[in-house]
Amino acid sequence: MNVLEIPFVKKVGLTRNADGYLTLPMDISNENHIQTVHASAQFTLAETTSGEALQRLFPHLVEHVVPILRGSEIKFKKPATGCIYGVAYIDDAAKEKFEQQLVTKGRASINVDVEIKDTNAVLTCSGRFEWFVQKMN
Repeated sequence: MNVLEIPFVKKVGLTRNADGYLTLPMDISNENHIQTVHASAQFTLAETTSGEALQRLFPHLVEHVVPILRGSEIKFKKPATGCIYGVAYIDDAAKEKFEQQLVTKGRASINVDVEIKDTNAVLTCSGRFEWFVQKMN
């Protein structure tokens, strides 16, 4: 699944930059009351980045599992005043545990850490997204 085809993602305006990162261009429709990128727009970029990271890391599972976001934690660090992009990280030990659980139980959870940065590589927010994944019957 192409995450950029998700209706809400389209509505928010996420795109992909030349380096392959999901991005959110600065646009008046994404602004908050102080003319910076709205927290919910940053959250959408971070959550979508985390889901896409799972697809890239486990391509053999796409269309064979149902991933559901179970929980999230996000911390806003600096106001985002321009285009922002997301970078995801998944711990190697967590990857191994996730795949083992999925094979033995048919379901598993995994955390994906995400950083949102502006075009000057300034960290605007960071988050952790807990995904619950279950094999389809």
